[in-house]
Amino acid sequence: MTESIDAAQLQEALSMIDRGLGDLQRRELVSSAEVADLLLDLRMILTFVPSESPETAGVG
Repeated sequence: MTESIDAAQLQEALSMIDRGLGDLQRRELVSSAEVADLLLDLRMILTFVPSESPETAGVG
């Protein structure tokens, strides 16, 4: 089963990318740890699956 990315998750990831790119462009040297942290944060946002989907919320 494939989960789709929520619009809010996508917007959050795009904002994080924009901030990260802005920060990186102002610097001459970036550590691999900083890049790895950014990529891990993005992965966490994009793979987050809510415990309850909006369609099933409130059904009981």
